[in-house]
Amino acid sequence: MAHLFPQIAASIMCADPLQVETELEKLTTAGVKWLHADVMDGLFVDNLAMAPYNLAPILARDEFVTDIHLAVTRPERYIEMFAPLAPDYLTFHVEATKEPGRLIEMIHQAGCGAGLAINPSTKPESVLPYLAQIDYLLVMTVAPGFAGQKFCLSGLENLRFLKKQIVELEERPIVAVDGNIYAETVKQIGPGQADLYIVGTAALFNNKPGNYEQKLAPLFELL
Repeated sequence: MAHLFPQIAASIMCADPLQVETELEKLTTAGVKWLHADVMDGLFVDNLAMAPYNLAPILARDEFVTDIHLAVTRPERYIEMFAPLAPDYLTFHVEATKEPGRLIEMIHQAGCGAGLAINPSTKPESVLPYLAQIDYLLVMTVAPGFAGQKFCLSGLENLRFLKKQIVELEERPIVAVDGNIYAETVKQIGPGQADLYIVGTAALFNNKPGNYEQKLAPLFELL
């Protein structure tokens, strides 16, 4: 599937769960074409989020490019749960398994693009053996688990290191960045460092004035 970049993705976990249909309509009006869905198990991170039944009606609309981010232990179990929803990408953490290569193959066999995520505190060298195998690289700029955390400069360092490695590849994975993303942190990241900017409470799902189009306008101007 061909995509035009850079793009903004909405972190649907942060949306109003009682107004999902309305939220999706508002995102479409604002020009958002990607959805990012966090799945959390209460073990890999200290939070719970988004079961298959939560995501099934969202993905069934088939209006967005979708990435399911598995912030879970033993991610191989969750690949079997979420692949039937037919997301475009299934992403797991390099920290969560001893066999990333096997999981990448499982995801491809399930018909999804394979993504690998890395936490700010993780050495980026851990991802290098798999860059040529994956379709999507998710660089966290906060520790996963909760919205509203402080932007981590170590995550930014990981992004810059990995971006230098990726430009040498014939087939390059999509590079996404997630964690306190709004206009000021996008400026810190700098032009050309990421393809996809995942936004949640900092830029979009909050009580600040303005509709979604107005809230996202400063970001779109920077892309």
